[in-house]
Amino acid sequence: MTSSFSFQIQAQCDRTHARAACFTTPHGPVETPRFMPVGTLANVKTLTPDQVRATAAQMILANTYHLHLQPGEEIVAAAGGLHRFMDWQGPILTDSGGFQVFSLSEMRVISDQGVTFRSPRDGQTIELTPERSIEIQNALAADVIMAFDECPSYPATREEVAQAVKRTTRWLERCAKAHKRSDQALFGIVQGGVYSDLRSLSAQELVTFDLPGYAIGGVSVGEPPELIEPIVRAVTPLLPEHKPRYLMGVGTYREMVQAVAAGVDLFDCVIPTRLARHGSALVQGERWNLKNAKFREDFTALDSTCPCMTCTRFSRAYLSHLLRSRELLGFTLLSIHNITELVRFTTRMRASIFAGRFLEDFLQGDSC
Repeated sequence: MTSSFSFQIQAQCDRTHARAACFTTPHGPVETPRFMPVGTLANVKTLTPDQVRATAAQMILANTYHLHLQPGEEIVAAAGGLHRFMDWQGPILTDSGGFQVFSLSEMRVISDQGVTFRSPRDGQTIELTPERSIEIQNALAADVIMAFDECPSYPATREEVAQAVKRTTRWLERCAKAHKRSDQALFGIVQGGVYSDLRSLSAQELVTFDLPGYAIGGVSVGEPPELIEPIVRAVTPLLPEHKPRYLMGVGTYREMVQAVAAGVDLFDCVIPTRLARHGSALVQGERWNLKNAKFREDFTALDSTCPCMTCTRFSRAYLSHLLRSRELLGFTLLSIHNITELVRFTTRMRASIFAGRFLEDFLQGDSC
């Protein structure tokens, strides 16, 4: 790990692999386990930076692919990097753009060199290679940057996934050579689809690069939830214990609990803001559609146990009114609450690990 970064395990669960730790970055610490909100285009949708900070989020994400298309990394760099551009002084992670590019199945061509695709904005032909992804991320200047990987869709044949694993390893080598900044930590991404032997192979190959951290990718690309847990349980112990582990694209309660039990530290997902834009709230493990008729005359708080501005100042009836009227404030208030809920959930897991009660509090006596 570079001198600007450190990872200290502070407490561990005796009967699982769960751990509480502190990941220190140039822009501050991240206390794990921790949920990270997604700010794809250098903003968490509908929220100001102050509103995001009020959720107790410590680290947020932005996306290389989207920021390359608009406004362009040169503009972000001229502004002084992402932190100044979006006025977020906490840690930032940028995804490599790999997932977004590979999702453009009808618009891209993959080769060993990289991926060529047509911009969905203007039709311009763009080539994204491992070197170009790192160059863009170096310009964006996030604290943590992700290696350019091949993320196969689900379902995919074993041959297709095996090819993606090979490319991911070769591309990581090129990413590591292209990476020029010591104040940015480069994380590798384990691929392998639902094939346990390919997952193990990918993890073992990536660990040889001795990177500051590692991610598990390709586990939220359409496969059923029951296949995610065994992948995470098998892969996580293969990653270095003394470095942060990041499960990409996962933000549901059960999946986060199982992943923390396996030794995962960081999570991200678009769930809280996406649900908010559809009128749904996360309330103590349940999803509530606030547009339902039963909330129209319900003047109680959304969640009386939640300290967020939405729950302490506004009623369910008011939220229902805003959402039925498609007022933007409704999306903002639900986003504030939903992010707060997921951050609180991960911080409760952290507190439970310190208290030695993680198994009892979150797994109800089931071993992991």
